[in-house]
Amino acid sequence: MIIETRGLRKVYGANTVLDGIDLDVREGEVFALLGPNGAGKTTTVRILSTLTGPDGGTARVAGHDVVREAAQVRAAISLTGQYAAVDAEQTGRENLVMVGRLMHLGRRAAARRADDLLERFDLVEAGARRVTTYSGGMRRRLDLAMSLVGAPRVIFLDEPTTGLDPASRTTMWDAITELVRGGTTILLTTQYLEEADRLADRIVVVDGGRIVASGTADSLKAQVGGERLVLRFPDAAALARAAGLLAARVPVAVPERLELGLASDGSAADVHRTLDALRSGAVPIARVTSHRPTLDDVFMALTARPAA
Repeated sequence: MIIETRGLRKVYGANTVLDGIDLDVREGEVFALLGPNGAGKTTTVRILSTLTGPDGGTARVAGHDVVREAAQVRAAISLTGQYAAVDAEQTGRENLVMVGRLMHLGRRAAARRADDLLERFDLVEAGARRVTTYSGGMRRRLDLAMSLVGAPRVIFLDEPTTGLDPASRTTMWDAITELVRGGTTILLTTQYLEEADRLADRIVVVDGGRIVASGTADSLKAQVGGERLVLRFPDAAALARAAGLLAARVPVAVPERLELGLASDGSAADVHRTLDALRSGAVPIARVTSHRPTLDDVFMALTARPAA
């Protein structure tokens, strides 16, 4: 295990952000942290990358304690945060050379490394231009390239594709996949469930500072049932009545879409029983659909708050 945490805790005033997190990340895998805003994902990354200290528990990265051996941890890692940390007044190549020089590479070695990374991330033509002229996707690719100047063993990617268009996001996904093929370990936090589904070898879902589920994407999907029934209602009152009638099946409500999700065995008989229960309660239904569970279903089922 290249990342290990036991009982990791972090408290800000009266707010417990992390409440006993245990992680085991294998070398050479993509490990995803999923959870709603405020679940503790970024705080976990900040502790593992030595930017903040834990209030309890232990954490080791690349064999080193993040508190007692912070310098050794920093030598083995790189962090790409939620916002691109690039100097917009320099060219792309100058940014990469600057990082190489800060990491004590010689001038020639820093220049060679910059040229290699520009080619790797399809930025050769843009390398001589100031970063002020770059698109958001190009800035993120440059940011990730800068993270690789020192050839880190572990890269922390904290929501790396936030705000990118679909084409730029796909390009970033391809770059991340290539890194893992080369043996780099990635710990990824993301709000895009498709991203975790496509990239992650294993996923941990955190909520309220605790781990609520872990496993592969397929094993997590299996937890919410073989099929999902999605019921849409004409108004909020009908949604609330349906949630009460079907409470024993632990439905997941999505109020903004007037929808209710239920685990199902996928049979016609189960659909009929559900509709009969709603009909007996005089609950109007606008639409019924059935589909295989997705990570969106997992996320909603595990982190949804009970309706008032």
